[in-house]
Amino acid sequence: MTERPVPGLPPPRPIPIRERSSILFVEKGRLDVLDGAFVMVDERGIRTHIPIGGLCCLMLEPGTRVSHAATALAARAGTLLIWVGEAGVRLYASGQPGGARADRLLYQAKLALDETARLKVVRQMYVMRFGEEAPARRSVDQLRGIEGTRVRETYRLLALQYGVKWEGRRYNPQEWSSANDINRALSTAASCLYGICEAAILAAGYAPAIGFLHTGKPQSFVYDLADIVKFETVVPEAFRVVAALEKGRMLDGETITNVTGTVRRRCRDAFRRTRILERLVPMIEDVLSAGGLSPPEAPEEAMPVAFEDPEGLADAGHRG
Repeated sequence: MTERPVPGLPPPRPIPIRERSSILFVEKGRLDVLDGAFVMVDERGIRTHIPIGGLCCLMLEPGTRVSHAATALAARAGTLLIWVGEAGVRLYASGQPGGARADRLLYQAKLALDETARLKVVRQMYVMRFGEEAPARRSVDQLRGIEGTRVRETYRLLALQYGVKWEGRRYNPQEWSSANDINRALSTAASCLYGICEAAILAAGYAPAIGFLHTGKPQSFVYDLADIVKFETVVPEAFRVVAALEKGRMLDGETITNVTGTVRRRCRDAFRRTRILERLVPMIEDVLSAGGLSPPEAPEEAMPVAFEDPEGLADAGHRG
């Protein structure tokens, strides 16, 4: 039986990812499509419209249920759905918008499996992260140790700069409430960054699991990419929020009553201010090209890189 075409206008083209808002967290409600709109329905039956096509990814916290229709609409709009723990402390699963490209996956895997190419990629990430060449004649494991030392020192210096009590980066995902304010703020900030980094990786046709410095985890490449930009985007915001809380002062006219909520909003604003979504996909290409291997030719039937359209026919924020 031949499927009948749906009458009416063709579906609108997705908004390019670089023109979208970054993330939105939802909890304790049902996501559905009602009267053609993507909505969140709470326990009282109140609908809240979510402009799904204008978001890069939607973070689903505990208590969220998603209908088949809502999942399908998010996929058509190219919006990544990510299932996270309370306050975004853990990333459990994600829905892939549009499908990854085999040629890109093979290229990424080839780089990761070639020890020489992998080391070049890791060295390039070091340059992009710290603004200087990595020490010569160091293995990936040695560079990982050097980066870890520099990161711990950076946290310590930021704590001194903002006047925040610092006892190290530690928390237990199983006991979220037992962590101190700064560790909960940093975990929340990181989850925001991981969301848009994973969305960018999938939109570019690559695999979040195939990392270079980080390995063996479902989001290894997400962590690689996020580490490059986290100290210029989300980490300072976490320290600013906790510093204001500990000193009992307002932050940009806001009284801090909810650390995680405030951190999320400030991360959102930081993403807009730094135009992070415009940078992530080119950053992925720059990192991988450092491996020195030629990417394979894309087959004719390959999906294009998601939403990397030429100049649109309308202003940013409009479809077309």
